[in-house]
Amino acid sequence: MMIYLIKRNLRLFFRDKASVFFSMLGVIIIIGLYVLFLGNMISSMVDHLPGMADSARFLMDSWIMGGVVAVASITTCMGAFGIMVDDRANHIIKDFMVAPVKRWQLVLSYIASSVIIGIIMSIFTFLLAEVYIIIYGGSFVSFTALIKILGLIILSVSASSALVFFITTFVRSQNAFGTASTILGTVIGFLTGIYIPIGSLPNAVQIAIKFFPVSHAAVLMRQIMMNEAVSLNHLPMEVKEALGVHFIAFDDVMPNWSHILVLIGTLLVFYSLALWAVSRKKGRI
Repeated sequence: MMIYLIKRNLRLFFRDKASVFFSMLGVIIIIGLYVLFLGNMISSMVDHLPGMADSARFLMDSWIMGGVVAVASITTCMGAFGIMVDDRANHIIKDFMVAPVKRWQLVLSYIASSVIIGIIMSIFTFLLAEVYIIIYGGSFVSFTALIKILGLIILSVSASSALVFFITTFVRSQNAFGTASTILGTVIGFLTGIYIPIGSLPNAVQIAIKFFPVSHAAVLMRQIMMNEAVSLNHLPMEVKEALGVHFIAFDDVMPNWSHILVLIGTLLVFYSLALWAVSRKKGRI
């Protein structure tokens, strides 16, 4: 039964072209701003460094696109959970409750479909990003980097799905969900240090960014993709800190395992909180 529910959710999402578009709107805005305004400005941050004259654009395209793929992991999950909000607002969930469908199957079908949609759309975003990088003189990532990116996409989408699921347990109307999606799409570029590199922001804002789980996925994605352009060992530490390629915590560089731990912790904590919130609603989701 749960398989049929997941298939239903996938069909509903991909059939609604507006839903697909708006789930990608944050990504489209970021790429548009980068192409029109930010590309040359951000590239100028590294093109003066020794040996960077020929690879500055490739490096910074990889930087921005790494952040874009991380952003897609949460915005597309948000769009996917719109199906649950619609079912709730239109009282379709009540129909499921009187059907031979267990409550946990229904909840799990929403979660599973959001993860599947998030992975599909994030991979699609990554492929578009690679096309953009190649057009501007870069090259496709190596096979090893590709495997790492796919694994990171799965982890990032799973963590983002948990966070979004927790948020949507408190959303009771389509208007409220639309407002939440708009706010997320607006601020996501700041929360991942894309519109303005994290090193240019006040310390208080930097701390807030470091508490946002998806920013940790962006750090790892940037490291993988930028390393395909230039070895990160050739970049000064202050440049890596300014661009958010490394996060500093307690006066030391956060190791990669700590970023992974943040994502896993987000997945476990917010799914647990969301399921607890759902269980308290006495038959409602």
